Amino acid sequence: MTPPDPAFFTTLARKYIWWMKPDEAITMPERVVAHVMNIGDYNDVETLASLMGDDYLRTVLQRAEIGQFTPPSWAYWHYRLGLAAPGQVPAMPTRRFE
Repeated sequence: MTPPDPAFFTTLARKYIWWMKPDEAITMPERVVAHVMNIGDYNDVETLASLMGDDYLRTVLQRAEIGQFTPPSWAYWHYRLGLAAPGQVPAMPTRRFE
């Protein structure tokens, strides 16, 4: 998915994915969104949610990689996006050794 506002996404990438160049980070919009969902400040989260919509945020959460969310933010987003009833948050992604 192409970010709706490249300037805003570049700002988010610079702020939340500091170990990459912003131009590189924005090529992975789901990663940028996941990091904002996990550690973003209120204004960034609300702006992101209004730009991207709940369906996109649900997709990001459902495709989350190991370590992208802390337990509190994992639970919060499941509740906020209507993906879990109270006490029914699914397990976080884990590593599987085969």
